[in-house]
Amino acid sequence: MSVTCTPEFVSAAGGDRFVMRFSPATGAPRGRLVLLQPFAEEANKSRRMLAEIARAAAEAGWLVALGDYLGTGDSAGDFSEASWQAWVDEVALFAATADEPSLPLVVCGLRLGALLAADAVRAGLVADAVVAINPVTSGKQALTQFLRLGAAAELGQDATARIDTRELRERLARGETVEIAGYGLSPALAQGMDAAEFELGAGVAGIGWIEVGSAEGAFSPVAERALGRLREHPGRQVESVMLRGPAFWQTQEIEAVPALPGICLEMIEKLTGLARA
Repeated sequence: MSVTCTPEFVSAAGGDRFVMRFSPATGAPRGRLVLLQPFAEEANKSRRMLAEIARAAAEAGWLVALGDYLGTGDSAGDFSEASWQAWVDEVALFAATADEPSLPLVVCGLRLGALLAADAVRAGLVADAVVAINPVTSGKQALTQFLRLGAAAELGQDATARIDTRELRERLARGETVEIAGYGLSPALAQGMDAAEFELGAGVAGIGWIEVGSAEGAFSPVAERALGRLREHPGRQVESVMLRGPAFWQTQEIEAVPALPGICLEMIEKLTGLARA
């Protein structure tokens, strides 16, 4: 089945958001899929892989939306204007770009995109399933790691100095935007990240967890704890898969995991009961 790719600008607060829509060229669509990008430079590293997932899903009959958040990619605004709440709101905005609102909706987030998916669902977005790919489970930890980049840059070449993010956090608390690795981090974005946790209420019937890593074996303790919490809700279907491959969202060169689109599609269809005959 061939795929139609349609670029679109959607009106929203703060300016238009860019959304790339992927759809089957022929045949009736079977469901809707929203793909959510990770944070900062990880998003740039992941564009190829997310586009491949989008095409694979569209070839299988899904309507797919892959959008740029406020201040990122081709969407309006500067990164320093972004807020966590604006990004959470955009998940529903991207979902609404599909012309078939009655079809099942799956939200799939990579890394920090998984946190956005979880917050969007808790904010009222009705999704039949959520799929998380190497999800960031703690926004506070992700923010600290990002701030460490800024603190390290300020230390320069002093390899003996201790990296301390407290000063950057204090500046954010005073309402300042701080520059980190070329990104202007606003207090509104930092505060939202700091409070975000990958938790989903009982309203989501299907949850998928895909972990790409360089070694095969058991999930990390962090992943095991998160999966355990997700399985606590009676009647919920939780699927998890480990996949060998590079951490493409952070490698120096653009990398791909050829098996990921197929694995992701298989999980989406299993969670929604829409497996192909």
